[in-house]
Amino acid sequence: MVVATDVDKVSILGKESIHCGFHLIPYIANTVITTLPSSTYVLITDTNVGSFHLSAFESEFDQTVSKLPEKGRSRFLSFVIPPGETSKSREGKASIEDFLLLHRCTRDTVILALGGGVIGDLVGFVAATFMRGVRFVQIPTTLLAMVDSSVGGKTAIDTPLGKNLIGAFWQPEYIFIDASFLETLPAREFSNGMAEVVKTAAIWNEDEFTALESRSASLFSAIQTPSTNFAGRTKTTRSAAQKLLLSIIVGSISVKAHIVTVDERETGLRNLVNFGHTIGHAIEAVLTPSMLHGECVSVGMILEAEVARSMGVFGQVGVGRLTRCLKAYNLPVSLTDPRITTLPASKLLTVERLLDIMKVDKKNSGTQKKIVILNRIGKTYEEKATNVSDEIIAKILSDAARVVPGIPTKNPVRMATPGSKSISNRVLLLAALGSGTCRLKNLLHSDDTQVMMSALMDLKGASFSWEDGGETLVVKGGGGSLFVPPSGKEIYLGNAGTAARFLTTVCTLVQPSADSSAKATVITGNARMKQRPIGPLVTALRANGTVIDYLEGEGCLPLSIAPDGLKGGRIQLAASVSSQYVSSILLCAPYAAEPVTLELTGGQVISQPYIDMTIAMMRTFGVEVVREKDADGKLLDVYSIPKTTYKNPEAYNIESDASSATYPLAIAAITGTTCTIENIGSESLQGDARFAKEVLERMGCVVVQTATETTVTGPPKGQLKAPGYIDMEPMTDAFLTASVLAAVSTGPGSVEGNVTRIQGIANQRVKECNRIQAMIDQLAKFGIETKELDDGLEIYGKPIPELKENVSVHCYDDHRVAMAFSVLASVVRGTILEEKRCVEKTWPNWWDDLENKIGIKVEGVDLAGTVESTASPSGTVSKDPSASVVVLGMRGSGKSFIGEMAASALAWPFIDADVYFAEKHQTGVREFVHKHGWTAFRAAETEILKELLVTYPSGHILSLGGGIVETPEAREHLKEYAKKGPVVHIVREIDEVVKYLGEETARPAYGEPVTDVFRRREPWFTECCNYEFVNYTGVLTASINGYASTPVEQNGGDYIPSRTSSVRGEVSRFFGHITGHKPNLAPNLAADKRSYFLSLTYPDVTPALPYIEELTTGVDAVELRVDLLRSPKDVGSLNSYIPPAAYVAEQVAALRKKTSLPIVFTARTVSQGGSFPDTDEKAAFELFNLALRLGVEYVDVEISWSEKQIKNLSARKGNSQIITSWHDWSGKMKWNSIEVKDKYDSAARLGDVVKIVGKATCLEDNFALYEFVSRMRARPNPKPFIAINMGIEGQMSRILNSSFSPVTHPLVPSRAAPGQLSFVQIQTALHLIGQLPTRRFFIFGHPIAHSMSPTLHNTGFEALGLPYKYEVLETADVGEEIKFAIASPDFGGASVTIPFKLDIIPLLDALSPEAEAIGAVNTVIPRARNGSHILYGDNTDWLGIRECIRTRLPSSILKPEAALIIGAGGTSRAAIYALQNLGVPRIYLFNRTRSSAQALVDAFPNAHIELVDELGKWPDNGPAPSVIISTVPASATSTDSSTEGLYLPSTIFAPEGGVVIDMAYKPAMTPLLTLAASTPSRKKWNSVKGVEVLLEQGYRQFELWTGRQCPKKVVSQKVWEKYNA
Repeated sequence: MVVATDVDKVSILGKESIHCGFHLIPYIANTVITTLPSSTYVLITDTNVGSFHLSAFESEFDQTVSKLPEKGRSRFLSFVIPPGETSKSREGKASIEDFLLLHRCTRDTVILALGGGVIGDLVGFVAATFMRGVRFVQIPTTLLAMVDSSVGGKTAIDTPLGKNLIGAFWQPEYIFIDASFLETLPAREFSNGMAEVVKTAAIWNEDEFTALESRSASLFSAIQTPSTNFAGRTKTTRSAAQKLLLSIIVGSISVKAHIVTVDERETGLRNLVNFGHTIGHAIEAVLTPSMLHGECVSVGMILEAEVARSMGVFGQVGVGRLTRCLKAYNLPVSLTDPRITTLPASKLLTVERLLDIMKVDKKNSGTQKKIVILNRIGKTYEEKATNVSDEIIAKILSDAARVVPGIPTKNPVRMATPGSKSISNRVLLLAALGSGTCRLKNLLHSDDTQVMMSALMDLKGASFSWEDGGETLVVKGGGGSLFVPPSGKEIYLGNAGTAARFLTTVCTLVQPSADSSAKATVITGNARMKQRPIGPLVTALRANGTVIDYLEGEGCLPLSIAPDGLKGGRIQLAASVSSQYVSSILLCAPYAAEPVTLELTGGQVISQPYIDMTIAMMRTFGVEVVREKDADGKLLDVYSIPKTTYKNPEAYNIESDASSATYPLAIAAITGTTCTIENIGSESLQGDARFAKEVLERMGCVVVQTATETTVTGPPKGQLKAPGYIDMEPMTDAFLTASVLAAVSTGPGSVEGNVTRIQGIANQRVKECNRIQAMIDQLAKFGIETKELDDGLEIYGKPIPELKENVSVHCYDDHRVAMAFSVLASVVRGTILEEKRCVEKTWPNWWDDLENKIGIKVEGVDLAGTVESTASPSGTVSKDPSASVVVLGMRGSGKSFIGEMAASALAWPFIDADVYFAEKHQTGVREFVHKHGWTAFRAAETEILKELLVTYPSGHILSLGGGIVETPEAREHLKEYAKKGPVVHIVREIDEVVKYLGEETARPAYGEPVTDVFRRREPWFTECCNYEFVNYTGVLTASINGYASTPVEQNGGDYIPSRTSSVRGEVSRFFGHITGHKPNLAPNLAADKRSYFLSLTYPDVTPALPYIEELTTGVDAVELRVDLLRSPKDVGSLNSYIPPAAYVAEQVAALRKKTSLPIVFTARTVSQGGSFPDTDEKAAFELFNLALRLGVEYVDVEISWSEKQIKNLSARKGNSQIITSWHDWSGKMKWNSIEVKDKYDSAARLGDVVKIVGKATCLEDNFALYEFVSRMRARPNPKPFIAINMGIEGQMSRILNSSFSPVTHPLVPSRAAPGQLSFVQIQTALHLIGQLPTRRFFIFGHPIAHSMSPTLHNTGFEALGLPYKYEVLETADVGEEIKFAIASPDFGGASVTIPFKLDIIPLLDALSPEAEAIGAVNTVIPRARNGSHILYGDNTDWLGIRECIRTRLPSSILKPEAALIIGAGGTSRAAIYALQNLGVPRIYLFNRTRSSAQALVDAFPNAHIELVDELGKWPDNGPAPSVIISTVPASATSTDSSTEGLYLPSTIFAPEGGVVIDMAYKPAMTPLLTLAASTPSRKKWNSVKGVEVLLEQGYRQFELWTGRQCPKKVVSQKVWEKYNA
């Protein structure tokens, strides 16, 4: 027996195939089986839906099928897939098709799609292609699918390149709409679907839209009240809520069905159903999956409605209605909705990004974007999508506006402003409290009135409906009947101060709800509202007996208000802060238990006109308020209000807003044009209506004011006059408009000094912001001087041309600030108004009206996409690498020391400004100051600065005096220079500076404590510089060095570097990096190479620094996890944490003392697995900028931060690089999803290196990752890509990842992420999977049996876990054995020693320039070139010599003036090359055979070699050598002049000291080194043994072969052990 079922049928494409009702499962089974005969019915659903409904379908179909004849009886199969968008893929489609084929399904199969949009789209596409098309049935289970995706025949799957890009039009046989399914739908999903319902009504049927506006509560009730016993299956059992729900669904479906029937393939009319989708889809592309489709479309509808409003074809009334309707269904209506702004991805919603996504839209015609434009609610502008320019869309999407100065093109302007906010809020409350119906005309459609209406509806105080297309609001008053909202429901008021004050008293009138457990009404607001005062009002109400509790801060919202009623009687109220307190009690007083006498206390009442307005409006609603008088007839601040109820008039016409009228009138005044404002005149209730007569007229305008109109004509532009004193107490909100006019009031008749003094506005400090301070701060940006007064401010006007241009005005989210400064912007070029949407509070369409009705052009400005061009805190990529480096800092910070070292490293001249000063003025600094004073010196010093920057713009190090930053002029020059060249601040501990200055006498004393000078200058140094070099020399250095601070020690052969050698290396690295001469980037971070960085997870890195070489074995960089750092006072803190910037700088400096490896600077947020708070973007970017200032090479920046900030950082990066990263710890991210591609695209667009980290749950996740990486690397010019999966299951991805794999080390206390491996573990794994094959290395020469090289290299290979072996191949000549070795496929490289350094060259394909110059090869490297392998010869001997000189040279010698080479053999050639590379100007060469020495002179004509005839006597009395290199055998030398060997006199060792190198290996202490150790200046001479040079050149060989730095410590230890054995 068929179950009785009532269905509503909707026709589509000529068939009544859409059947709508409740509890339809039996009906569906019967209809499908009887009308769609088939051998097999297959139902496909997902696990979520299946858990609710699958068993019922299986039972019903089995039962229905069982009634068919047994012969040929149909099968019923079901297939359940995972839920979510990831199933809507090629793989998801294939799995269904495989299921169908496995079960021998044929072409007569009928497929049923049970689920939401994903199931419908996917299964529909399967049906369209399986067996070239089979029948299918849509059974949507979500409201969104019911009213949208199931209707129309669109089917599709997603690809990594976009959503719904592969699919087909395939119409279902039936669409069954079972509204009872919605009872299991979460409320958010229901709202998601309601977006499409509202959309359909908005484009097609105003009556339906009107019904939706007022029925949200009933519709939510329909899904939240489960139907029992299949209620609703028949019409007789349907509740009113069910009938309403079904009618709404059927109505929406009917519209879409009609449109699809007319335009099935979306060639025109069907575009209309995409209203809100053009922008909404772009938003969804960024925010998916966090935001649902309908939520994004909801925001898109509002933005597209604003586009229509901007075009002048849709009014603000329509925008307001659409906004209220969507809000009623809990849908977001702006990109500032907290549900969006709290998402990390929201920071990616830049205008540029959204416009780029909108390019790919099926509605577009080429590059022209198309949007569905509304003409009114229920009607579109065209019956298709309309072409809209990017400029208009960008203006709407932008968060800021730029006003283009000019004369209003609509002059003379005639317009009306929106309804008065003050009157709108009052009349809404009066009509709601009154009895009867009142029609309100010209109501302000804004945030504030929306808040008031929503609150009154929450309190069930009134009902609202619309007439005349939304122009008239019909209020059905509740007569004072109000109820506490349900438990947990707070009344949210945003930043609506008027509503907050009025509703505080209104909430005392409410009654407990009989069906609610709520005991009180809670009103709250946004962060600023929680700062605005409400205390005097609460105090008065508490004194009257009302129970009110502050839930957070005393004196501010949120409040909890008990429903005890207003007692009445005598109420005393302090009214000197806000007149709104007074109006609040006045408006509610008639409903008190007793008649009210309201007495105002606390001095002068503020804003009396607003109190008078309230009283006048109460009179209109039938309540007469009496203001009492004293015996002399003087009015008192005492008001009597009777106990009664308001009687609503039939209609009430709301005046235009007088405060808002000041802006167009002021534009007329400032531009010299004419403006007439309708509906505002001398009879206005509003005090601000006096602005034209009492302010503008005094400023020189012609004002004509009738009872209902005001006309202003301004004087010629620039001729406004400063009026002096203005009392604005009656019109306080208008003072901002007066202030911007005063800023340019300098015309004839102005008071002396062009001063405008505005007073009587003290209450403006507690508005949406402190408006007085806001005006002072923002006017200052234009160069306008002001003075704050107790109750106002003075403004000193300037001529318009003297105002600063291109100012960005911060609007404090205050509508009055934004609109006031838009007046000034009409005459000042380039002015940007930030937070442009704050005008929605009172004039939502201000920017449109400014352009369309006044004729001043407005442009959109995307602050998130605007890159700042400031000098600090770091430079830009476009700097000239030859630009001179300016060095500044406190006297005693080490500017000269560091500057001269930098000059030596860059081979640039060094100029000391003090020396330059003394030469120019023929007197020292101290004498100049003593004679002329500090002021004259500072002026002269600034002139020197300017001269230096002009005279030496490139190729110099310029060291400035410490006080150069004392004058503003000098600071401006430095900041300007920082835009094109490096300005480096040398930072040193202040106690070390104090100690130094106590000993220094060359400059005059400060005359004040050094620490005070330091504190004063420190912010100026930061302001002027774009880099910082940390020259810590005291306690910090001692704690981190881990070795003695003596210049050099020899301990068992181990060389222990001095502090000077450490600083010398860091200076070379730092200045090479920031200038771009030698950026310290990881060379292995390139295609076809593998690179790694070590993750340091210490709270303080200094204890680990003695082991840093061991920790960093094999890696290319070291990551400093800044979020894990903890300053000493915060050690142990496990919560989110922001380390102090000074502590971070110390940690970076400490790390720099021990390693030259690039640093990866990471502040990982909590949401992405770290400890840095997600909410403090400002602090994060302060640290990122600090990293760039410190010359850090890589900065890891999560793409969840705002795009504007990332772009600004990137613009300042100099030669450093930005790693843009994304980490997903949830395990939900799939590498084949659109989400990952979007993340990659965002990261690749913003950064130099891309990093995406997921979490593996199975091995296959690593293969998906590998496939994604392969696709991305196949793109043109791909960026380095770090792609890994966390967790044990993800370790395979860490092994396969080739770019900057994060690694740990056994000595590191904790891993930075789950599954992290060490460098050695990864090398071992790579070898096991065939990605790191075995290699053989050799040493060629004779005799070499006792060579140290095998020990050196094999120890290094073992330490790095490399499957390599180094062997001795000793032969008599370069014969077949060597040829065979170098031709072997596993040949990895070779060392070449005597006597084969020349003989090997014919076997090689290419030589390095160094090997060619030296004429010898000691290193053979196999290389790939143009697809084939070649043998490349190099020479590392000279590198070993150079490194020994560089690291051993005493600190007193910044650059050697002369060097001596003893011997003229092959090694001497390497020595000459090394000295030439170091820039040594004179090279002395001694050899007993002069002809051999002359041959070397001829071989190096540019090396400045001079032959020496006798050791100890230098040519032309030249400087003594500070570098001595012996290349002769030790046995051939002697310190005894009587022997036959080469005599070495002690006179070769100058008293100034230096470095002496003996290239002989044996003995360790050669005669030369022994002599050095015995000379009087021995403490100043650092000795280098031959084996140390061997080690250094071997380290370079190792790096050339492996691409890895050699683990020096363990290698040198092993070599010395063997050497000393």
